[in-house]
Amino acid sequence: MFPTMIGTVVIAGIIGYLSEKTNFTHNGILQSIIICVGGALLFNFVALMFRIGFSSPGVNAIVASVGALIIVPFHWRK
Repeated sequence: MFPTMIGTVVIAGIIGYLSEKTNFTHNGILQSIIICVGGALLFNFVALMFRIGFSSPGVNAIVASVGALIIVPFHWRK
């Protein structure tokens, strides 16, 4: 479980950084990384509790990071 969590944080951080460098989002690098890591960890815990998600923890981290980047900024933007 612990290596999976560390891998989730690393993958989410990379997704957050790349989303800013490719102009997918305009939140700021640190903010995008925080959004991605939070979304990925939340999805990781939900997947552990309810046994839902994809077969690979890496795919779970990627999907959760991109989903958090799409949901969070649009929810708070006017």
